[in-house]
Amino acid sequence: MTIDESVGAFIPNPEEVGVVYDQFADFHALTASDVSLHMSMWTLPGERRPASTLLELSNLNQEKTIAYHIKTLGLKAGEHLLDIGCRSGVPAIRIAQHSGAQVTGIDVSHTQIAKAVELAKAGGVADRATFTYGDAMALEFADESFDAALSLEVFCHLSDRQKGYDEAFRVLKPGGVFLVSDFTLRGTPSDELMTAYQHTWHTMPPITPAIMMELAANAGFELLRVEDMTQNCAFIGSLMAYLYSDNHDKIVERYGAELVAEFDPVMPLIRRFFNDHLGSYLFLLQKPA
Repeated sequence: MTIDESVGAFIPNPEEVGVVYDQFADFHALTASDVSLHMSMWTLPGERRPASTLLELSNLNQEKTIAYHIKTLGLKAGEHLLDIGCRSGVPAIRIAQHSGAQVTGIDVSHTQIAKAVELAKAGGVADRATFTYGDAMALEFADESFDAALSLEVFCHLSDRQKGYDEAFRVLKPGGVFLVSDFTLRGTPSDELMTAYQHTWHTMPPITPAIMMELAANAGFELLRVEDMTQNCAFIGSLMAYLYSDNHDKIVERYGAELVAEFDPVMPLIRRFFNDHLGSYLFLLQKPA
C-alpha cells in the first residue's frame, strides 16, 4: 500500500485489489448483487422511474444493465471482446451467448476468475469465453488484438487510470470500440466520507467526467457517446445498506463478528457518500480507423 498525501489516501496496487475481491466476493453478493458487481441501471438513461425491492430486483437490474451494454457494443459473431476487470464473468458470458462473439476476460481476483470459468462451462460458452489473471495497467496481449473492449467500474481501482486507457487503446484494432464506466465525484465530501468509501471499495478518489474524457483523448480515443448514470447511485447506496442489515447474521457467519463490527459504523457513511457525492458515467469510445 502506498500513501500519497495529494489524493488524501492510499494508492491501491493490483495485488491488493485482487486480494480484496478474493476475500470479499461473498460480502458483495450479500450486499449488492450475486449476478454481477457493477453500477446497475435502475432506470435507463432518460428515465426517472423509482425502483423498489431488494436482492432479486438488484439481480434483475444487473441483467438489464448487461442487456444495455450488449446492445451498445453491437458485437457480431466472430468478433473478439476483451473484458477488462471481468470479475465473475457474467457480462462477458452473456455477450458470448447473445452475440456469438468470442470474449476474453481478465481480472486480479483469482477466485472471481475461477467462478467465471465455471459459469462459462455451465452457460455452454467455454469454447468462446476464456478468463485469466491480468492487470489492466499492463495487458499481456499483442497490439491490435481485439475488436472491442469493455471495462465497468474497474478504472476506479487503478493507481494510474491513464495507463488503463493507453493499454485499452493499444490492444484494440483500428475502428474498435471501448465501453468504459467509472465513478465520478459530486460536491465536496468530508474526509470521513471519502476515507470510508476508498477503504471499503479499495479505490482511488472519484474523478470528474471532464477528466475521464481527457484521459481517453490522451490515449487517442474518439468519443462516440456519453451517458450520465448518476441517477442510479443513491438507490444503490440505500440498497446496499438495506441488504447489509437484512443479511447481517449471514455476513457475521461468513466473515466473523470482529470484522463485521468494523463494518457496522462504516456502512451508513458509504450510504451517505453514494447518496450525496458519488456519480457514474458510461463512455463509448472508438479507436480511429
